[in-house]
Formats: sequence, C-alpha cells, structure tokens
Amino acid sequence: MLAAWTDMGVTRAAYWDGQAATYDRTTAFFERRLFAQARQWIAERTSGSTLEVGVGTGANLPYYAGRASDITLVDVSAEMLAAASARARQLRVTVRTMHGDGAHLDLPDTSVDTVICTFIMCCVEDERAVLRELARVLRPDGRLLMADHVESSTHLGRGVQRVLDLVTPAKAGEHHRRRPILLLPDAGLRVTETTATRWRLVEQLAATKSA
Repeated sequence: MLAAWTDMGVTRAAYWDGQAATYDRTTAFFERRLFAQARQWIAERTSGSTLEVGVGTGANLPYYAGRASDITLVDVSAEMLAAASARARQLRVTVRTMHGDGAHLDLPDTSVDTVICTFIMCCVEDERAVLRELARVLRPDGRLLMADHVESSTHLGRGVQRVLDLVTPAKAGEHHRRRPILLLPDAGLRVTETTATRWRLVEQLAATKSA
C-alpha cells in the first residue's frame, strides 16, 4: 500500500472506480484513432523491469507484455487495477499490482528499467511530485515513456480544451491543457525523443535521467 492520499485523491480514486466497468467502451472511439498508435510507440521502446503508473484497465499490456519483465502495475483506483489484473491473466502475463498514488511509490530508488505513464498526467493532483517520483525509481540508464493528451498547438484546439476544463466533473481531476514535457527538467529528466499527433492532441516522449 502506498502513502496516505489527500481527500481530493480519495475522491478522484472513487470517481475512477465508478468508471472502470465502462471505461473501455466509452473511450473506444479515441482508442482507435488516437491512443492505440501512442501505445504501440511506447511498447517499441519498452524493455527490462517495467513499472506502469496509472495503468487503468491495462490497455497498454497487450502491446508491451512480450518486451517487459518483472512488471509492476500501479493505480489509485482499485477497480481499474482489478480490470488490469484480469487483462494480464487473459494475456498470461505475470504482474505485481500496487494500489495507490503515483507520487508516493513504495519502491526502492533506481530500481526500474522502464517507467510507463500514459494518459494520467492530465488528472494527477501534483504533476511535479509524480515526475520526481518516477525519476527517483528509474535506473540511471533507464527510460521514462509517456503519452498524454496535452495542450493543443492550435488556437481552436485550446479553445475547445478550455471548454472541456469547465464542463468535466471536478472529481475526475481532468486537466486538458497540461503539457508534462515542459516540467521534466525540474524533475531531473532529459527528453531524448518526442513526437505528437496532428494539432498536438496527443504527445509522446522518451526521457532519461539528466547527467
């Protein structure tokens, strides 16, 4: 079990618990058109002992399961974590699960080869705290792999995202105009590769610890 969460964190976990049973169906449109390509990009760069933070229902697992070893899955939602565990069993992949917050990982320093973090930085409570924690557990020659929907590169896209920020339930913790890549240097991380979809709706990156 990870460190105690704030009241906001507990509320967010409860919200995502309620979404777990229908999440794959409600995101299927975006999964096919935006997310799947990002998951494949990340899988191609995954190797060694692997930690996935904010695993959700385990949508990444079919992509990287054959490339990773000693897989640990983390999520604040117990229901999401149960769904990811079920998917791992279907894939016949052995995983370790940890229920808790990505800003407080119960793992030793420099213990993981690859850290995967997809589509969750938009809804964590403290982006900087999560990034510092991911850097802490990453080995010096390891790699952080991230994908997220981020602030669009177009005025129209940013306008739509502002509206989404206003109408999305507060308990979901969603933010549509974040861009984690800009915060990596503060966490001691250096971007080695990055790419994005048209209009920068989804941005992917690979990073290592700064020298």
